[in-house]
Amino acid sequence: MKYPHEGKTASLSSPAMASGPGPARPGQLRQVNVGEILRFLRLHSPCSCADLVRFSGLSAPTVSSTVEYLRSKELVERIGRGVSNGGRPPRLLRFNDTFGYVIGADIGGTTARVALADLNGKIIGKSAVLLNKRSSPKQVVALIMSQIRQLERDRRIPHKKLLAIAAGAPGITDTRSGVVRSAPNLLGWKNVLLRQMLEKSAQVPAAVENDVNLGALGESASGTARGVKNFVFLAIGSGIGAGIFVNGHLYHGSDWTAGEIGYLYVPGTEETPLAMDRRGPLESVIGGQGIEQMWRKKLAVNGRCSPQARQLRLKTSQIFDLAESGNAKATDVLQHTARILANAITNVSLILDSSLVVLGGGVGNHPALLEATRRVLEQNEFARPQLALSRLGGDAQLYGAIWLALKMVEQRVQIDASQNKKNR
Repeated sequence: MKYPHEGKTASLSSPAMASGPGPARPGQLRQVNVGEILRFLRLHSPCSCADLVRFSGLSAPTVSSTVEYLRSKELVERIGRGVSNGGRPPRLLRFNDTFGYVIGADIGGTTARVALADLNGKIIGKSAVLLNKRSSPKQVVALIMSQIRQLERDRRIPHKKLLAIAAGAPGITDTRSGVVRSAPNLLGWKNVLLRQMLEKSAQVPAAVENDVNLGALGESASGTARGVKNFVFLAIGSGIGAGIFVNGHLYHGSDWTAGEIGYLYVPGTEETPLAMDRRGPLESVIGGQGIEQMWRKKLAVNGRCSPQARQLRLKTSQIFDLAESGNAKATDVLQHTARILANAITNVSLILDSSLVVLGGGVGNHPALLEATRRVLEQNEFARPQLALSRLGGDAQLYGAIWLALKMVEQRVQIDASQNKKNR
């Protein structure tokens, strides 16, 4: 299928996961067959039934019945005849990517972003609205809905064609129950029934996920980690988090806190007990605010910022830019940040032994930080994974949310196919 990044393709089946053996029960077989045919139609549309038989390895009767089912659901269209190879020209089929649409949403500490995509995953509209730390869950959902309605109006899409929504939250998220347990960057966000709120407001199925995990899904589906089964997506911005893929599966842990590496202890910081409603030691040092505080201390004279320093209260990316130009104090900040980040990556690598670490986020996606961190890691004999920058940049979470919403649509089609078979 076409996925929303540089025309690349990605399967909805699972970002980096090989298919396992098919189940034996007829209803489940029909679900698998529908999923396979949908996948090949997205990859190769337009194509013929004969092409689908060849691509899928399924029998001609199975492909024919599956295609007819998808046509009955208006997910597949006939578009005429193809080129003859000596016999009768084949009838061509096309996946109807405008049958419906999905929404991907990313709730950040300061911004809520929304993307509208067709069923091929092509983004056809994006919107963003500013938040503040006092934005309540109800207010955030209302803002997301207002963006959705505006995108629908702009594209003249009736709301009934919206099929699913997936949203990322900046904190510990129980994806099974749809509850955001804690989002430290948003005041009062504890045990928020976000999925329920979205479904009630949008009147469509919804899914919620940790925002960094969505970034990992996006990178796996069509970014730097495409096809890599064991990797870590490390997002560094105002906070720090990791999305972990193990053997092609996104890993959540037993209590949904896998990847919350911002809470790693750092030498020299206060070792207070961990708490969900405050920043962790690692992100307090090399999150955006921690780096900027480090920079201001470097510029301080007799414990106070000089007039010049007050003019140079730069953002983290500007500090790293200054380091690249040769500024000694900015270089010290960069090297200190890289050393702490490399130590964190080493510790994670000793546990997971991932082959790749993708750096993303407003801070993590800076080339100077990548190179400085790589130089530190290269001193290790082992626990030195390949480092790379995110190809999706700040939109990795949106791409992951779209992937998740599309997966929900596919699963609904497959379940309907199984139930339709039983009711015959």
